[in-house]
Amino acid sequence: MTIEELKEKKPWVDRGTVVFMSDFGTVDGAVSAMHGVADEVDHHLRLEDLTHEIPQFNIWEASYRLIQAMTYWAPGTVFVCVVDPGVGSDRESVAVLTKSGHIVVTPDNGTLTHVERQIGILERRKISEAENRLKNSQRSYTFHGRDVYAYTGARLAAGIISFDEVGPELEGKPVMLHVQDSVIKDGVIYGSIDILDTRYGSLWTNISDTMVSEAGISYGDSVIVTISYKGRVVYSYPLTLCRNFTEVSMGEALVYINSLLNIGVALNQGSFASAYHIGTGEGWLITLKKN
Repeated sequence: MTIEELKEKKPWVDRGTVVFMSDFGTVDGAVSAMHGVADEVDHHLRLEDLTHEIPQFNIWEASYRLIQAMTYWAPGTVFVCVVDPGVGSDRESVAVLTKSGHIVVTPDNGTLTHVERQIGILERRKISEAENRLKNSQRSYTFHGRDVYAYTGARLAAGIISFDEVGPELEGKPVMLHVQDSVIKDGVIYGSIDILDTRYGSLWTNISDTMVSEAGISYGDSVIVTISYKGRVVYSYPLTLCRNFTEVSMGEALVYINSLLNIGVALNQGSFASAYHIGTGEGWLITLKKN
C-alpha cells in the first residue's frame, strides 16, 4: 500500500488503539498520567501497554522491544515509545508511518532503528508542539511522554488530526543505532546479541535458524560459541545445539532456537547473562563455529 493510500484509508482511526512503552516503571503515576491524557483526548480509545520495564535510558532495548511486538498488532495501531534520556534537549520529537501501516510517536534518538531496518518507514514528521501539545504544559520540559507523545498519539488514533497535521515532513532516515548484521564467512557465523529473554537471562541473537543450517550445524552438534564486547573476548566455549533445555543437565549451558527462530544461548534453569556478565546491544558480538 502506498503512502497516499494509507493516508486516505487512515487505519489508525479505525483501530482507535494506542500502545504505550517506556522506561518509567509502574511504581509511580507516570504511566497512569499518559493513559489519562489519552483518555481525555477520547475516552473511546483502547489503551494498552507493551512494557514499562525497559532498563532506564536503554534506547537499544526500546528499539528492539518495539519491533518484537509491533508486527503482532494490526496495521493502524499507534505506538507511543518513550525512552528519552535527552528529554528537553534539541533531539527531535517525531511521528512515523511505517510500511506496515503502524504509527510510532517517539523521540528520534535511535528507538526507530529496528523498525526502519526490519519494516521500513514511509514518512517521518516532526511534531509541531505549538499545535500538538497538552494544554498548559509549556512550562514543563521533562515529561514529553505525557505532554507531547501521549497527547499526539491519542489525537492521531482518534482522528482529531491527520498524519500530515503532526508537523513538517523530515527528509532522510531517523537516528540509527549501529547493528551488526549476521553473516557467514569461512564457516564462522557472525552476529550480535540483540536482547535478553529478561526473566530467564538467556541471550537472543540475530542469527537465524536458516543461517545455522547453511553453516552445516544440526541439533546435537557441538558449537564453539565466542562472545566479545568491543573487541574483548568475554566468553568462548563449546556448547551443544539443543531442541530444548532438558537435553542438558541443570545449570549447564546450551545453544537453542528461540521463539523468533533465532539462536539463543542459555543455562538450564539459570541466567546465562548473569553467570557470565554478558550484556546486549551495541558492541556485543557473537560467533558460532561447528566444533
